[in-house]
Amino acid sequence: MPAVRRLTAILAADVAGYSRLMGADEEGTHERLKAHRRELIDPKIGEHSGRIVKTTGDGMLAEFPSVVDAVRCAAELQRTMIDREAGMPEDRRIRFRMGINLGDVIAEDDDIFGDGVNVAARLEALAEPGGICISRTVRDQVRDKLSFAFEDLGEQSVKNIARPVRVYRVGVGAPVTVLSAEAPEAAANALPPLPDKPSVAVLPFANMSSDPEQEFFADGIAEDIITALSRYPSLFVIARNSSFTYKGRSVDVKQIGRELGVRYVLEGSLRKSGSRIRVTAQLVEAETGKHAWAERYDRDLGEIFAVQDKITEAVTIAVAPAIADAELQRAMRKPPESLDAWAAYQRGRWHIGKRTLDDLALAERLFQKAIDLDPGFTGGYTGLASVHATAFDLKGTRPSELNNLILALARRAIALDPSNADARSCLGNALRLVGDYKGALAEAQRALTINPNLTSAHDLLGATLIVSGQPKEGLAALETCMRLDPRHPNSASQLMRIAMGLYFLREYERSAEAAREGIRLFPDFPNNYRWLAAALGQLGQGEEAKEALEKAVAVAPTSFDTYVRQRVPWHRPEDHAHMVEGLRKAGLSKE
Repeated sequence: MPAVRRLTAILAADVAGYSRLMGADEEGTHERLKAHRRELIDPKIGEHSGRIVKTTGDGMLAEFPSVVDAVRCAAELQRTMIDREAGMPEDRRIRFRMGINLGDVIAEDDDIFGDGVNVAARLEALAEPGGICISRTVRDQVRDKLSFAFEDLGEQSVKNIARPVRVYRVGVGAPVTVLSAEAPEAAANALPPLPDKPSVAVLPFANMSSDPEQEFFADGIAEDIITALSRYPSLFVIARNSSFTYKGRSVDVKQIGRELGVRYVLEGSLRKSGSRIRVTAQLVEAETGKHAWAERYDRDLGEIFAVQDKITEAVTIAVAPAIADAELQRAMRKPPESLDAWAAYQRGRWHIGKRTLDDLALAERLFQKAIDLDPGFTGGYTGLASVHATAFDLKGTRPSELNNLILALARRAIALDPSNADARSCLGNALRLVGDYKGALAEAQRALTINPNLTSAHDLLGATLIVSGQPKEGLAALETCMRLDPRHPNSASQLMRIAMGLYFLREYERSAEAAREGIRLFPDFPNNYRWLAAALGQLGQGEEAKEALEKAVAVAPTSFDTYVRQRVPWHRPEDHAHMVEGLRKAGLSKE
């Protein structure tokens, strides 16, 4: 075939430390690499319209007609490789380094040649294990099309290339670094990719009234719309905790779309005058800033729930027009009988989000008020249960009678509304606390059937899988949870569960990293110090483990031994022994 020139996207990849891996286990490494090629790499490249040009013992060269496809393919490969190698010891894992360039090449006899290929190979050499480096040309082509972070590494002089090459590192990890990244600092700034179905973030509605008390009404409208939209399995809906981080901030819709990884943003406002309210809402395409839908509603205050349903229906029709009528009706939630009970519930939600003991006391009174005003409103019961569960997060201990109280509150909520996903998730969490893992998993699945986007149910599923002997599957559920809620302001508890899951997988370094990240986000939460102490004990870092335990005791005066013994009903005996082993290695336990 005669030589021709063409512009193409070139991906070069090799295995980091290949000679060392082969020296340690030649046959095992070779067989695993062949399996990765057969089961992941070759199919994934074909899926993205690419072709493998040639392979070497540990590397390959591939080309793609689209640079977007090349970068997306590389990112998916790197993320999937983390899971495929998770069961291997740290020093035995196969990690690829990847470089991507867009250049004019000479194509001849199914091979490609030229500077474009050479630059891709040099970029690969600059990448970290598990990482991707790209040229400036590639970055310029994909920066507005893919929701990844691009870290500028500056001009790099590379072998056999006359001119310096501007290099960028691609952040492909999830927002929670310890689940899927080798370099936590880089992945912490990574932007989440767009889901494969219509995705939307509902921002807190602006309170246009002069009365600051109406702030709770504005927040409540947005939250109820999030809840209703989340019930659609055909939609991907960002959780309240993340979308509400933009409250009171003037942020461009395009930026919000990039940071949350969504195609649409719903924003609105509320103005109250006497017994009348005016609610405005608009749905915006995040990438273009164009309005997909907008409406204004003038209603009596008592019709606020009808307004919420109309906004929800309009948004779902605009975003996902194929939604069936039956699905639409299923998404309409059961409103409380009393508007005052709903307002008290919204105030309680606001205080519980502050995560201080004083605010929890206020939230408890407000949820009890909601129950007194409307005994048939499930939110009051699930709110009270959340207060007691959050108090455990702050104190690090919980008497058994409190577990029974949470269980009773959850069962009452279910009795009132069996189709309430929050109540199902609440009951599942209560069952997990008393050691009924089978029941907890069943309730988590029921909640997700009702509301596939419910973060508390994904969190429950992850936590229960971890403590019931399935840490790998539990970490996957937690990753889904944190993708739905990428900017959760209080993710310390989830990070603690991640640290626990990684600990049980004997990934002690990553477990310690998760605990440290949780401590950075919320230094007053004692459990991350405790898991950090156990992980450091396994790593033989006794002094640091002792320091971590001292900080845990300073925050909540409970020894780790006491903490472990309290958790015995929550864990399998072998997991309990595993925790104690970490303490013993650190010299912190005599048990």
